[in-house]
Amino acid sequence: MSDTNRPAGATSSQPAPPLYAPIKRRSFFLYAGATAGATALVLAGCDKDPSTAPATGLVNVGITSTNDLGVLNYAYALEQLEAAFYTQLKDGDYYKSLTAGSAEKQILDDLHYHEVAHRDFFRAALAGNAIRSLEPDFTSIDFGVRTGGTGGKLGVLDAAKAFEDLGVAAYNGAGRYIQTPLNLLLAGKIVSVEARHAALIRDLLAEATFVGDDVVQVTTGGPIVAGGPVSATPTGLERSKSPAEVVAVANTFLKAGSKLDVSGLV
Repeated sequence: MSDTNRPAGATSSQPAPPLYAPIKRRSFFLYAGATAGATALVLAGCDKDPSTAPATGLVNVGITSTNDLGVLNYAYALEQLEAAFYTQLKDGDYYKSLTAGSAEKQILDDLHYHEVAHRDFFRAALAGNAIRSLEPDFTSIDFGVRTGGTGGKLGVLDAAKAFEDLGVAAYNGAGRYIQTPLNLLLAGKIVSVEARHAALIRDLLAEATFVGDDVVQVTTGGPIVAGGPVSATPTGLERSKSPAEVVAVANTFLKAGSKLDVSGLV
């Protein structure tokens, strides 16, 4: 993906202005972005991992045996996908049909600004260690409708819900692979914002669904992490997904040659 989302006058070494622009209803976005910038040196300090044997035609994110490079590139890949989705969303007929200043339009604007900020932060922090830009494939999404796209396609909010829920589960599941405490702290701050994204989208679709049992364990039974122990009582914990589970979904939204290989993370 190109840098066409970067506002005029910004360079690759400068944070995008929306990171510092006032976002009236979502001031926590600014806080999360500022925190990310403050810890950039921790990420940039990672050396390149030893080469692995990536699957043919896949983008290998790296390994985690010596540092956090693999898991950080994994996060960068997912942020690329989310930023690309919200960018294309803003060019779609549904977004353009929204009334200027409406709550829904402002929410979608806020989410776009912040996903772009996350993507640009990881790219800058990883510097020469970042994986290449990925090419999305959103042919399964109908950007002209709110929900229930034609021909079985996802509507705009259906897709947003899928991406935000996947992002939260991905960060929750990736925490175990992060070795540097400050990087773990950073990931925790970012996932807290991603969880707010998910809650907002879910509330737009149906009020009070942000604690649905598919994302938070509020009923008995069911593992919190795939392969983990089954809880006999509700825990109220967010559900997690392993990198392999996440890319099985994410790869359906990436073109051939941009699909991800996360074999080095496990």
